[in-house]
Amino acid sequence: MKFGAHVSIAGGVENAPERAAAIGAECFQIFSRSPQGGPAPKLLPDQIEQFKTSCKKNKISEWVVHAPYYINLASGKVALRKNSVRILKEELSRASMLGASYIMFHPGSAREVGREVGIASVIECCRSILDGYTGSAELLLEISAGAGEVIGDTFEEIAEILDGTDSDKSLSQKMNVCFDTQHAFGSGYDLHTPEAVEKTISDFDKIIGIKRLKMSHCNDSKIELGGHKDRHEHLGDGFIGKPGFKALVHHPKLAHINWYCETEPEKIAADIALLKKIRDQK
Repeated sequence: MKFGAHVSIAGGVENAPERAAAIGAECFQIFSRSPQGGPAPKLLPDQIEQFKTSCKKNKISEWVVHAPYYINLASGKVALRKNSVRILKEELSRASMLGASYIMFHPGSAREVGREVGIASVIECCRSILDGYTGSAELLLEISAGAGEVIGDTFEEIAEILDGTDSDKSLSQKMNVCFDTQHAFGSGYDLHTPEAVEKTISDFDKIIGIKRLKMSHCNDSKIELGGHKDRHEHLGDGFIGKPGFKALVHHPKLAHINWYCETEPEKIAADIALLKKIRDQK
């Protein structure tokens, strides 16, 4: 189990590994392009080589890519769905070029069409994204906090999307899952005690399958359980609290995943240090 964080690619992706090492990260997450919009900067061969060399130099064995925020596979607007599919295909290719293990995305909002139609659209888009894909980076569906008509805030919805995508037997790769502690907590899955963690992870395993879980974002929550908002807090300072994170880190069904903090930069090194301290506790 390794701990890391989201880091900036300002000045070029090749700068990210050094930034990760500076805050004590053992793994890291990046955007490969602006999360808000605009064309993606080219990934030049020299940059990619410098990036991978720096990862090796700083003893970082896993890195991942987060898709842009404007992705919406559940939208009622055909043009937005098509553009989202195009961007995710590009990001899978870019993540593979960088040697990233995973790229995770938010499925989007079905505000215009309702959840049933939105879920069907997400499944159709995911099939299109994976059709013909032969890269090394795995596509991960990230659980959401459930604000408004955002898709993917329950284990049942995640399972429905995975099952619908898997049913296309022509696809060479399956899509898997990125957990997020704050999003899950915001959606009503309790994580603040060992007993609550045990129930939530057990439910995840029964409904989705623990083998589909590949990584997790590790964030405390500024909002209470079931508040249905995406509001990250530094570890131990929110409603999940240190006992919850201790139970998560030591849960036997989670030993195979790495954890990525997405908290504010001024205390993110402290968040990683706390996770390392928890990991060393028996």
